[in-house]
Amino acid sequence: MPALTRALKTWLPVAAAASCLFGASYLAIQQDLRSSANEPQIQLAQDAAARLDSGDPLQAVIPTQPVEISRSLAPWVMVFDRSGKTLASSALLDGRPPDFPKGVFDNVRNGGEDTVTWQPRSEVRSATVTVRYGAGFVTAGRSLRLVEEREDRALAWLLAGWLGALAVSAVVAVAAARLIPA
Repeated sequence: MPALTRALKTWLPVAAAASCLFGASYLAIQQDLRSSANEPQIQLAQDAAARLDSGDPLQAVIPTQPVEISRSLAPWVMVFDRSGKTLASSALLDGRPPDFPKGVFDNVRNGGEDTVTWQPRSEVRSATVTVRYGAGFVTAGRSLRLVEEREDRALAWLLAGWLGALAVSAVVAVAAARLIPA
């Protein structure tokens, strides 16, 4: 059996294992980064809902500084009535409170809380958390731009590591096939 064929038979399982390992690593890193992007919003939404339920006015739970979601990384809060109509919002898109997907409210009615990656237009993506309160819903969100940049860096590093592992394992497999008699 030629040395190259033996090297290929040795290398293919190693390459498959490395591919699975690096793919699973990226998936775990990406999911961890994305799910942690919801943490501030969970607190904001739940605290706002609790304050509204205890009788605080809408203005008390909406940040005073408006957030242009197409440019800012700042968190924002929106309050909706039971039908999904916007009652108050610190989120602005092109200077106006954006329309939030009504289907999220159906999920919250059934499950109590929903986390959604919301993209009201190209290049504008927010990690959002929506919860119920007595008279409607509260949504808190913030830009995913930094999280997506971290995901891209993690992917680049993992791809470099994967390609390096494939190259090194190929060299070792070829060297072993040549040095070890059949």
